[in-house]
Amino acid sequence: MKIRQRVLPPGWYPGTEEETRETIERYLRELGAPTAMESPEGIAGVVPHAGWEFSGRTALEVLLHIRRPVDTIVVVGGHLSPSAGILAAMEEGYETPLGLLPADLELLGVIERAPAIHFHEDRSADNTVEIQLPFIKYLFPESRALYLRAAPANDAIELGKKIKIAAEKLERTVAVIGSTDLTHYGSNYGFSPAGRGEEAVKWVKEVNDRSFIENLIEMDPEAALEDAARNQSACSAGGAVAALSFAREMGVREGELLRYLTSYDIYPNESFVGYAGIIYSLPI
Repeated sequence: MKIRQRVLPPGWYPGTEEETRETIERYLRELGAPTAMESPEGIAGVVPHAGWEFSGRTALEVLLHIRRPVDTIVVVGGHLSPSAGILAAMEEGYETPLGLLPADLELLGVIERAPAIHFHEDRSADNTVEIQLPFIKYLFPESRALYLRAAPANDAIELGKKIKIAAEKLERTVAVIGSTDLTHYGSNYGFSPAGRGEEAVKWVKEVNDRSFIENLIEMDPEAALEDAARNQSACSAGGAVAALSFAREMGVREGELLRYLTSYDIYPNESFVGYAGIIYSLPI
């Protein structure tokens, strides 16, 4: 059995099973979960992908809103150029500190055979998907996962549509999670259009990140892609747009912002990153 090995070192997320469980359960207590989430209706969401101490609570809160049971959770990351297309991990399972998370390669095969979708094998180390996998293993121990990355282009919109078609063909209950961080601001990232200090933080929160978030909430994938390209407001917009596109195809018409913060709120620094958690839920 071919397994995709962990590549992120401890520091991104814990290294052992015991530490991972303890950390997740501490986050759950801080979030007041799971009693508040007895009947979640989420079918897709957008999560951040920094180290857990910066963005793990936000990602976990989104995953708590995903309906249960779910057969497969598709995680779509990014860190790709617009011309990169769709990348897929071809392994049969993914290593996590909590044990093996099996891959849904049957679903991948049906998506790949759909018109207008072509996959390249993902052989690169990347944090955008891996950082979510222990959360999924903990919250959905009976589910499978699928590890994809999508370029910030129309390919991401098509991917969301094809996931929905493939899920219906296989009679799978599927959820899609798009993984992206927001504005990377400061000298570390070569992007400082609003100067430094509190004014810069205010601009990122109230202008640059807000614009991209509003496009996701309003479920406008083309506007989200254009905003990210023009304003550097998301590092992996393709992942977010794929989740949005899937949700829209499933009949969702509006997203909900669950949580927003920046790394500056945790560790004030001249360079900082924005994080948002958004859920797309079926009408009750």
